[in-house]
This record gives sequence, C-alpha cells and structure tokens, in this order.
Amino acid sequence: MKNAKLFSLLVTTTILAYGAIGFYFLPLATFEGELTRMALLPEAQFGWTKPQPKIDIKLMQQAAMKDADVLIIGDSFSESRLWQTALTKRDLKVRTESWESMRGICEDFTPWLRAQGFKGKYLIIESIERNLVSDLAKSKACEKMVYHLLATTDMQHYPPHASFDVHQGSYSGKLSTGIETRYHAWQYEKLSGNSDFKSWQLPNEVTMARVPDGCQLFSHASCEDALFLSYDKPEEIANEALENIALLNTRLQGFTTIWVFVPNKTTAYLHNDKQFWQKAHARFNAPDLLAMTQQAIREKTIDLYPANNTHFSPTGYLMMGEAIYQAMQTAR
Repeated sequence: MKNAKLFSLLVTTTILAYGAIGFYFLPLATFEGELTRMALLPEAQFGWTKPQPKIDIKLMQQAAMKDADVLIIGDSFSESRLWQTALTKRDLKVRTESWESMRGICEDFTPWLRAQGFKGKYLIIESIERNLVSDLAKSKACEKMVYHLLATTDMQHYPPHASFDVHQGSYSGKLSTGIETRYHAWQYEKLSGNSDFKSWQLPNEVTMARVPDGCQLFSHASCEDALFLSYDKPEEIANEALENIALLNTRLQGFTTIWVFVPNKTTAYLHNDKQFWQKAHARFNAPDLLAMTQQAIREKTIDLYPANNTHFSPTGYLMMGEAIYQAMQTAR
C-alpha cells in the first residue's frame, strides 16, 4: 500500500512537472516567420508588432489564361498574389504562374503561350536576387516548354493577417524545440550585450546582424538586430545576367515584357551599393526595386522586410506592385 502511494505521488509529481515545463516552453515553439522558425528564436523578440495594411481578398483573384491581360511568371514573391493587387485594383486581369510550373522561358515560349489561349499584352517575369542568375541561365538553355500545373496555381489565396500577438504561442509544438528556442534567446541576451556585437551565425543558414538605425526600421522588441539568410551574397550580380535578359527578349516578340528582380533582404539593409538594378532599368526598363527599398529605408519605413521573414511585408509588397505598375505605364 505504501509503495502504491509513493508510486502514485511520483507519477503525479512527474506529470505536474512536465506540465509546468511544457506550459513555459511550448509557446516558444510557435513561429510566425520563416527565419525565426529556422533559427529557433522567439517571436516575442523578433516578431513584428506594427499592424500592416489589410489586403482585399477580391483583389487576389486568379484570372484564367484566356482572360488574362497580364501573365506573371515568378517565385514566392509573386505566388502570394499580394503585389498583384496594384494591378487588379486598376481592373487588369492577372494570371500568376510559378517558375516551378513553367520551368523557363524556352525557345518556343511565344507560340506555346499563344496556344494556351493567352491574348494579353503584358508579360511580367519576376525573380528574387539569389536565384535570378540561375533562372535566366536555365531559360537560356531551354529549348522546349514543358508545363506542369501545380495544385495551388488556381486555388484561392488569402490575405496575410494584418497583426498578430507575438506572445500568443500555442501548445502544439515540440517541447525540445521550445527548450532550444529559449536557449538561443539566452545566448542572444549574452552576445548582444557586448559593445562590439555585429553578427551571429545561427542554425539552418540564418545570420543575425546589427542593422544601422534598426529601431527606426523594425517594430520587433530586439529592433537593433534582424535576421537574414547567411547564403545571400554581398557581391555584385554578374553582367552575364543582363546579356541573358537581352537574349530572352528576342523570344518574347509581341509582348510588353517587364523584368522584375527583387533584392535580397541582405542587399536591401546591408549591401545596398550594387549596380545591377540601375543597369537593368537603363537597358530594359526593369523597375529599380533596390532604389525603391533604399528610398523606403531612408524614409524609415517600418518592417519593409520584417525581421523574422525573408519576404516583404504587405507594406513592401504594395510598394513593389506600384513600382511594377509604373514600369508598365512607361513601357507603353
């Protein structure tokens, strides 16, 4: 009887202890941003807190190929359909396809696209900086279009939330993840207190870096520092990319083509002296999104790229859309 009571007490104590530990650590395993998730850092420190513009879901509708005025080929910066609202609010019908579906701008692209029923005037080709050289090179080498429809291409997309509670974690994550996240937060508290702190390499190719005037540019609690992908390169983009654009333009007769290149977050905040965007704008009327980001940063736009994410905030996407629309107007 005594042993049974001791056993029951031990089990009860263990359950209560585990529950108390879980109650503290599990909410730390809830992530809103991809960089906080990769680096295992708490949203309470690196999650954005300033509300973002609300996006009307009616402006995010996907047009059928035969009805579209504008065809967009892009990556995750376009797949969200956020910047496209700058076009749809002006009554343009927009269809967005991914590089994963299209595979490239191949030699037979124009006759292939017309055979799909596209009668529109505008073709917008978008790529993030880190992928643009390879995207262009793959297209240059591609001879024949092979299209793969993705299940998500024609699905309804929904606007991102305009705000979230950085302290409101769930209890559905892994306890080990919560413990490791708290450990990283403790490490950060120690490292960032040093007067010479500049950067810190975290797991899964994430770098934390101190950003000049960070607390005027970000709304998260630890606003002096932000998270970046460590494999983004500080070097200038090779001129080969410009030559490949010129070659691919010869395949795009009959369209008004707008080339769009999104700067890496690292480029926007830490390595903003690159000349590629000026050259692409001068030669091909590509919107200078690096100049756009620099103007926004000079004007102290909060969370242009949130600290916990590699992508634009809704504020940044809306700026991107306006820059693209203006490029379309000047290309007429």
